[in-house]
Amino acid sequence: MADNNVNLTFNFVKIRTDQFALFEENHLDKGNVNLSTNMSFGLNVEEEAFSVSLKFTFEMKKKPFMATQVTCFFNIEKITWESLQSNDKIILPKGFVAHMAMLTVGTARGILHSKTEGTIFNKYILPTLNVAEMIPEDVVFD
Repeated sequence: MADNNVNLTFNFVKIRTDQFALFEENHLDKGNVNLSTNMSFGLNVEEEAFSVSLKFTFEMKKKPFMATQVTCFFNIEKITWESLQSNDKIILPKGFVAHMAMLTVGTARGILHSKTEGTIFNKYILPTLNVAEMIPEDVVFD
Protein backbone atom coordinates (compact mmCIF):
# COMPACT_ATOMS: atom_id res chain seq x y z
CA MET A 1 0.00 0.00 0.00
CA ALA A 2 1.16 3.53 -0.70
CA ASP A 3 2.97 5.39 2.02
CA ASN A 4 1.53 8.90 2.22
CA ASN A 5 5.08 10.25 2.67
CA VAL A 6 6.23 8.85 -0.68
CA ASN A 7 6.18 11.18 -3.68
CA LEU A 8 3.54 9.82 -6.04
CA THR A 9 4.51 10.65 -9.61
CA PHE A 10 2.14 11.00 -12.53
CA ASN A 11 1.68 12.73 -15.87
CA PHE A 12 -1.36 14.75 -16.94
CA VAL A 13 -2.02 13.14 -20.34
CA LYS A 14 -5.49 14.02 -21.64
CA ILE A 15 -8.47 16.31 -21.16
CA ARG A 16 -11.91 15.41 -22.48
CA THR A 17 -14.98 17.66 -22.47
CA ASP A 18 -17.71 15.06 -22.11
CA GLN A 19 -20.57 17.54 -21.98
CA PHE A 20 -21.26 21.21 -22.37
CA ALA A 21 -24.82 22.46 -22.59
CA LEU A 22 -26.65 25.76 -22.25
CA PHE A 23 -30.37 25.89 -21.57
CA GLU A 24 -31.06 29.57 -22.11
CA GLU A 25 -34.78 29.11 -21.58
CA ASN A 26 -34.08 28.15 -17.94
CA HIS A 27 -31.87 31.15 -17.20
CA LEU A 28 -33.33 34.16 -15.38
CA ASP A 29 -31.80 37.62 -15.15
CA LYS A 30 -32.18 37.53 -11.37
CA GLY A 31 -32.47 34.77 -8.84
CA ASN A 32 -30.53 32.35 -6.72
CA VAL A 33 -28.12 30.06 -8.50
CA ASN A 34 -27.47 26.56 -7.23
CA LEU A 35 -24.49 24.51 -8.30
CA SER A 36 -24.48 20.74 -8.11
CA THR A 37 -21.27 18.76 -8.41
CA ASN A 38 -20.78 15.09 -9.21
CA MET A 39 -17.43 13.33 -9.19
CA SER A 40 -16.39 9.89 -10.37
CA PHE A 41 -13.13 8.03 -10.88
CA GLY A 42 -11.81 5.55 -13.38
CA LEU A 43 -8.83 3.22 -13.49
CA ASN A 44 -7.18 1.59 -16.50
CA VAL A 45 -4.98 -1.19 -15.11
CA GLU A 46 -3.38 -2.04 -18.46
CA GLU A 47 -2.22 1.53 -19.04
CA GLU A 48 -1.60 2.28 -15.35
CA ALA A 49 -3.85 5.33 -15.67
CA PHE A 50 -6.37 7.07 -13.46
CA SER A 51 -9.15 9.49 -14.41
CA VAL A 52 -11.26 12.02 -12.59
CA SER A 53 -14.59 13.09 -14.05
CA LEU A 54 -16.44 16.12 -12.70
CA LYS A 55 -19.88 17.32 -13.71
CA PHE A 56 -21.13 20.76 -12.75
CA THR A 57 -24.74 21.84 -13.20
CA PHE A 58 -25.87 25.43 -12.64
CA GLU A 59 -29.56 25.74 -11.78
CA MET A 60 -32.16 28.41 -11.13
CA LYS A 61 -35.48 27.41 -9.58
CA LYS A 62 -34.42 23.75 -9.81
CA LYS A 63 -33.98 23.98 -13.60
CA PRO A 64 -30.53 23.56 -15.15
CA PHE A 65 -29.31 26.41 -17.32
CA MET A 66 -25.71 25.33 -17.83
CA ALA A 67 -23.91 22.02 -17.46
CA THR A 68 -20.42 20.82 -18.14
CA GLN A 69 -18.62 17.56 -17.56
CA VAL A 70 -14.86 17.22 -17.85
CA THR A 71 -12.62 14.18 -17.49
CA CYS A 72 -8.88 14.42 -16.90
CA PHE A 73 -6.60 11.45 -17.46
CA PHE A 74 -3.37 10.81 -15.59
CA ASN A 75 -0.72 8.17 -16.23
CA ILE A 76 0.84 6.94 -13.03
CA GLU A 77 4.56 6.19 -13.25
CA LYS A 78 5.61 2.54 -12.82
CA ILE A 79 7.28 2.84 -9.40
CA THR A 80 4.30 4.77 -8.05
CA TRP A 81 1.86 2.28 -9.60
CA GLU A 82 3.63 -0.59 -7.87
CA SER A 83 3.52 1.24 -4.53
CA LEU A 84 -0.28 1.59 -4.87
CA GLN A 85 -0.88 -2.15 -5.22
CA SER A 86 -2.00 -4.19 -2.23
CA ASN A 87 -3.56 -7.68 -2.32
CA ASP A 88 -4.95 -7.44 -5.87
CA LYS A 89 -6.27 -3.94 -5.16
CA ILE A 90 -5.12 -0.51 -6.20
CA ILE A 91 -5.35 1.94 -3.32
CA LEU A 92 -5.09 5.62 -4.18
CA PRO A 93 -4.46 7.81 -1.12
CA LYS A 94 -7.16 10.41 -0.59
CA GLY A 95 -4.63 13.27 -0.70
CA PHE A 96 -3.39 12.11 -4.10
CA VAL A 97 -6.95 11.78 -5.40
CA ALA A 98 -7.81 15.24 -4.03
CA HIS A 99 -4.84 16.68 -5.92
CA MET A 100 -6.02 15.05 -9.18
CA ALA A 101 -9.54 16.31 -8.51
CA MET A 102 -8.28 19.86 -7.92
CA LEU A 103 -6.44 19.76 -11.25
CA THR A 104 -9.69 18.62 -12.86
CA VAL A 105 -11.67 21.45 -11.22
CA GLY A 106 -9.19 24.01 -12.53
CA THR A 107 -9.37 22.48 -15.99
CA ALA A 108 -13.19 22.57 -15.91
CA ARG A 109 -13.09 26.20 -14.79
CA GLY A 110 -10.96 27.10 -17.82
CA ILE A 111 -13.17 25.14 -20.21
CA LEU A 112 -16.28 26.81 -18.80
CA HIS A 113 -14.72 30.25 -19.24
CA SER A 114 -13.63 29.49 -22.80
CA LYS A 115 -17.01 28.08 -23.84
CA THR A 116 -18.98 31.01 -22.39
CA GLU A 117 -16.65 33.88 -23.29
CA GLY A 118 -18.61 36.73 -24.82
CA THR A 119 -21.97 35.47 -23.51
CA ILE A 120 -24.11 36.31 -20.50
CA PHE A 121 -23.11 32.95 -19.02
CA ASN A 122 -19.46 33.99 -18.61
CA LYS A 123 -20.26 35.58 -15.25
CA TYR A 124 -20.79 32.11 -13.77
CA ILE A 125 -17.42 30.93 -12.54
CA LEU A 126 -16.84 27.68 -10.73
CA PRO A 127 -16.21 28.60 -7.11
CA THR A 128 -13.24 27.34 -5.18
CA LEU A 129 -14.06 23.90 -3.87
CA ASN A 130 -12.53 22.01 -0.98
CA VAL A 131 -12.18 18.73 -2.84
CA ALA A 132 -10.49 17.17 0.20
CA GLU A 133 -13.91 17.27 1.89
CA MET A 134 -15.42 15.52 -1.12
CA ILE A 135 -12.91 12.63 -0.80
CA PRO A 136 -13.20 11.39 2.80
CA GLU A 137 -11.08 8.26 2.37
CA ASP A 138 -8.62 6.49 0.09
CA VAL A 139 -10.09 5.34 -3.23
CA VAL A 140 -9.88 1.56 -3.61
CA PHE A 141 -10.22 -0.33 -6.87
CA ASP A 142 -10.70 -4.12 -6.69
